[in-house]
Formats: sequence, structure tokens, C-alpha cells
Amino acid sequence: MHFDLVDLRMFLLVAERGSITHGAELAGLALASASARIKGMEDRLGAPLLERRRRGVVPTAAGQALLHHARAVQNQIEAMAGELGAYATGLRARVRLLANTAATSELLRDKLPAFLVAHPGIDIELDERPSHEIAEAVASGAADLGIAATWAGLSHLEQKSFFVDRLVVIAARNRPGLEGRATGLADILGETFVGLSAGHPLQEHISRQAARLGGHLHFRIRVPGLDNVCRLVAQGAGVAIVPESIVRRSAPSLRSLRLTDDWGTRQLNLCARRFDTLTPQAKLLVAALV
Repeated sequence: MHFDLVDLRMFLLVAERGSITHGAELAGLALASASARIKGMEDRLGAPLLERRRRGVVPTAAGQALLHHARAVQNQIEAMAGELGAYATGLRARVRLLANTAATSELLRDKLPAFLVAHPGIDIELDERPSHEIAEAVASGAADLGIAATWAGLSHLEQKSFFVDRLVVIAARNRPGLEGRATGLADILGETFVGLSAGHPLQEHISRQAARLGGHLHFRIRVPGLDNVCRLVAQGAGVAIVPESIVRRSAPSLRSLRLTDDWGTRQLNLCARRFDTLTPQAKLLVAALV
């Protein structure tokens, strides 16, 4: 049985993206070439590696086993590249970082731009995910680092404090009602909301909390991106629940109320399986973030 490094990297990308087409694009391969490589791997193994479904592909049991080893090989290659970096020119490395919505907003404000400028040889693959998915991905080796809420179950991972995320209710400054400085979700279930796009991790989290109260959120409109949410709320389209850090940038046109529910305040931690076994590039990113 022989799988080369191109096979392993391509299979890793296909499995992570759930799509042969997307995996092939990221691997720099034509779709026909990627499909042929997967078939060749399955023929050599004597078992299917992927289960084809209507909306993409998922690894079979054999595929999951291969995925585990492919990640280990990829991590080892990146560690090797980092150690040889002092002797090679033009060598690039990639750090895979997952973060929830609030952490992503905080990262993109100044920390990641500054890091990218300071380290031109290091690329960052940033993906926004719910906290529980981040914990699973870091534990399985699908990501080098994650920033997630501690409620997601991070005890099996090493952690470093990142920041405290507070959710607030926002409304247009001239909008009547919503008096005071704080409110609970139960008190505003009758309001009309501006929400994030369906499937967005933060919005799904808030919707689950509303369901636990026996209610649901009435969305006037759902849009991609927190900046778009703030813009529509400022123009009177409805109210919204967003991270406090977002509101600071739109403070003149919005007023905010502290969300009193326990889940409205979350400790976000940077996590890894083990910080001391990270690649040199990932260790540099850790130092910049904490």
C-alpha cells in the first residue's frame, strides 16, 4: 500500500471540506485528477474511503482511520518546515486557527493583522465555528489552535485565557422602549430582531437559548456579518444581540443594554492539545495572542 504526500494532503482537504470539488481546489488539483487519486487510494486499500452523499462526502470508518494518520503526517511536515525555516528561503508555513464569532471579531480588529505584518512567512487559516465544534476539532488535530467558550468542555485541552466575551442587546438610539441598562432574553422575546444568516454559530446559540425559554425569535431580516446587523439596527429595522466589542465601533448610532442571562457572559480561552508540541509558527501565534 503506497500513498504519497499529495494523496494524503488532498484526502485531508476533501474530508475536512466534505467535498471533492472544494478539496481539489484547495489542493491545486483538477476535479478529475482528485477523483482518480481517491479511486486509486481505495483500490490499493481494497475498501472505500469516502461515502458519497447528495450534499458531499463523509469519511467511512477506513477513511476516518486514514484521516487521523494524514493529520499526523501533515503536522509532522509543518513541524519539520518550521525547524528548517532558519536555513531555507521562501519557506512558508500555515497555522490552522478556529474561533467563535466574538473571538473572530476581536482577532481581526488588530491582533491578526499585526501578526501577519510581523511574520510574512506564516499564513493563517482562520475559520469561524461554534465553540463545541472548535473543542472537537482541536482535540482531533483538525486545527492547531482554537478560541472557544469554556462551557464547550475544554478540560481535555491545554488552555490560556484570551478574553471575556459579553453579549449585549442593541437598538437604534432614537427607538422607544427597552428602558434601563440591562435586560434578559425573556423580556425581549416579543421584539422583532435583525439576525445573522441561518446557520451562523452565534445566532444559532441565541436561538437555542430562546427555545429553552419556550419562545422563538421573530426575525425581520437575517444578514451576513455583524457589521451589517449593526447597520440595520441603527436604522431602526429591529433589535439584535451581539458581542459588546462590536458595539464599541458603532456606539454613536446605537444604544446597548447588558444581557443579564448567565450565558450572556463567557470566558473565551485559547486552546491546544499541547502547547509545547505545536509547530514553531503556531507557538509564535500563541505568544502574539496571549
